[in-house]
Amino acid sequence: MVASAVLGFPRIGANREIKKVVEGYWAGKTSADEVNKVSATVKKTNWTELKQRGVDYIPSGDFSLYDHVLDHSAAFNAIPKRYHGLGLSHLDTYFAMARGRQADGVDVPASEMKKWFDSNYHFVVPELDNSTDFKLNYNKALDEFKEAKEAGITTRPVVLGPITYLALSKATKDAEAGFEPISLLPKLLPVYKQLLTELKSAGAEWVQVDEPILVQDKGADFEDKFALAYAELSPVAPKIVLTTYYGRLESNLNFVAKLPVAGIHVDLDRAPQQLESTIKAVSSGSYVLSLGVVSGRSIWKTDFTVAIKAAEQAVSALGQDRVIVATSSTLLHIPVTLASEDKLTAEQKDWFSFAYEKASEVATIAAVASGSQDAKVSSALEANRTSITKRRDFEKNSDDTVRKRVAAITPDQYERKNPFATRREAQKKLNLPKFPTTTIGSFPQTKEIRQARAKLGKGEITEEEYEKFIEKEIESAVRFQERIGLDLLVHGEPERNDMVQYFGERLEGFVFTQNGWVQSYGSRYVRPPILVSDVSRKGAITVRWSKYAQSLTSKPMKGMLTGPVTILNWSFPRADISRALQAQQLALALRDEVGDLEAAGIAAIQVDEPAVREGLPLRRADWEEYLKWATSTFKLATAGVRDDTQTHSHFCYSDFDDIFPSIQSLDADVISIEASKSDLKLLNTFKRYGYSNSIGPGVYDVHSPRVPPQPEISDRIKNILASLDPTLLFVNPDCGLKTRGWKETEASLVNLVEAAKAARQQYA
Repeated sequence: MVASAVLGFPRIGANREIKKVVEGYWAGKTSADEVNKVSATVKKTNWTELKQRGVDYIPSGDFSLYDHVLDHSAAFNAIPKRYHGLGLSHLDTYFAMARGRQADGVDVPASEMKKWFDSNYHFVVPELDNSTDFKLNYNKALDEFKEAKEAGITTRPVVLGPITYLALSKATKDAEAGFEPISLLPKLLPVYKQLLTELKSAGAEWVQVDEPILVQDKGADFEDKFALAYAELSPVAPKIVLTTYYGRLESNLNFVAKLPVAGIHVDLDRAPQQLESTIKAVSSGSYVLSLGVVSGRSIWKTDFTVAIKAAEQAVSALGQDRVIVATSSTLLHIPVTLASEDKLTAEQKDWFSFAYEKASEVATIAAVASGSQDAKVSSALEANRTSITKRRDFEKNSDDTVRKRVAAITPDQYERKNPFATRREAQKKLNLPKFPTTTIGSFPQTKEIRQARAKLGKGEITEEEYEKFIEKEIESAVRFQERIGLDLLVHGEPERNDMVQYFGERLEGFVFTQNGWVQSYGSRYVRPPILVSDVSRKGAITVRWSKYAQSLTSKPMKGMLTGPVTILNWSFPRADISRALQAQQLALALRDEVGDLEAAGIAAIQVDEPAVREGLPLRRADWEEYLKWATSTFKLATAGVRDDTQTHSHFCYSDFDDIFPSIQSLDADVISIEASKSDLKLLNTFKRYGYSNSIGPGVYDVHSPRVPPQPEISDRIKNILASLDPTLLFVNPDCGLKTRGWKETEASLVNLVEAAKAARQQYA
């Protein structure tokens, strides 16, 4: 029989139970026992649902209260020294690493976050050096395996592999020069051996060991490390299925197929072309081949015809008992279930498949590949054919006006009229001081703002009443910024539910879910819009609020837009046309908005592109094509303004070193970029490449409630000025302030303004 498998599952709960209980714990409103109780319920619900849907290999150990990489660091005792000796419980130490802590005499910053491969999920970066004392503080994979077993469900534990864990780690600031985390593999392997030995003793037949580093070019650098690691781990472990996802193995397949593991998983959603070579590589051995034919990244319903063809090709070569039909990756990246979506039309709902529905898909495909004659399976197969046919018919539709406008784009539309030096002179009309202070755009989304939005949606207040409320919120934000002395103001974005959803709702071509929440990091969940057809602007989107905010002050006001690549990458894109074409359509819609903002008297316009780096393909050979359309669409959106209009953009939480020349080529007058959470390592990038336009490296971390003292911010500015031209420096936080409270926001920004004033005096 062909088995079915799900590689991982959303850990947020169908009704965001984990967000609510965790945030309640942070606020002191719920206990650790309550956190554990709610977590147990969510896990059991997930396992039970997958079992009922016919999945053979159900994951356990993939649940997390914040981040699965952080879970490994905490379990393996890879806890940085700054979190030792604070008198905190294990759970509070864990959360301090995730988000910092500033309470009860403890003042410690959070660890760095990065994007998880090419996704919008953020992981907490492990910090290691030669003094790291690896040991198994607790066996999370074992605990959850037993927990599921007690509920009557046999699971396949999931463990992040040792090579990927070390490859994603960074050296501590105290590490010796030249230290590389991968050098700690001999110290780490005994801990993995203990973990896996305990799983085997508890009765686990299989264990899923995730090594996604193998789909990146640098995976080839670790060939000998993989051989060493799995030669040690396999004899003591349950049967290992080595799991790769998000891309293609390429030449790494040559050594992966020689590793002493029982199975190999490949992603056939992202890289269907690797099926034939993988079958050939494993055919002479006894490997079980796990086929990722159901997308873990897309919400579109699987085309059973295509998936079954791939499964049957593998079965023909290897036999049924050596084939598993699986999700391409964990389902962490998609919403939990379609069941609670009652505002989508019947036609729209029929296009999609969320996590629970994907589980049913893998079970059905596996049954068909096994030769099942069950009437329910046949019915599901026929229903899928009908659904896919209807979707293909819909996809044939296009907006000729949009398509013709894209076809008519000319090279001059991608370039500003004059170079930065000329524009900089024209932009002196903004009257900004040396080291101008600003924020990234959003201010706290208070309970009152959320309640007003909800009341509008329920019809409890009128549109006019809502707009009056928003005006008051904007005025409050403007007066606050004037009072503390910020130089370049923002309107605070109280009218926006999300930086992508807000724009999607005002553009043609999108549909939206009610409960399609996806974890971005920790308790921060988003509802990605879904692109279904050609994009155009319905009318002005932001002009009304930016113009109103500017009318309240004599200081310059930034208009705030989300860029085309970020809207695309933080939505679920279409599958029937290229991402490049979708980005061009978005760019043209935003170009119109930029022009309207300028015409309304807004002299600074920020078009944020925090997702540019995360969309970078995992293989370097694919970079050039992506960067070409990603950078050009940003320029298409922004290049039509006058010289005296100052363009800004923002980037955060990724490694930018390799693509910094592409960021420079965007030719934004000012970029703001995350720097503080990564210990200003971006300064090495500045030293390597230089930067000719204005830039604002973030001077404090907004993803933590901790308030940075003024001397700390002053030190960051001093370090930044050692690498940058002082005449080009802006002073700003790392990112937007939407998720913060007003008390910490005000305290942090007051310290930022005072630090900038001190720098002006010092560098006068």
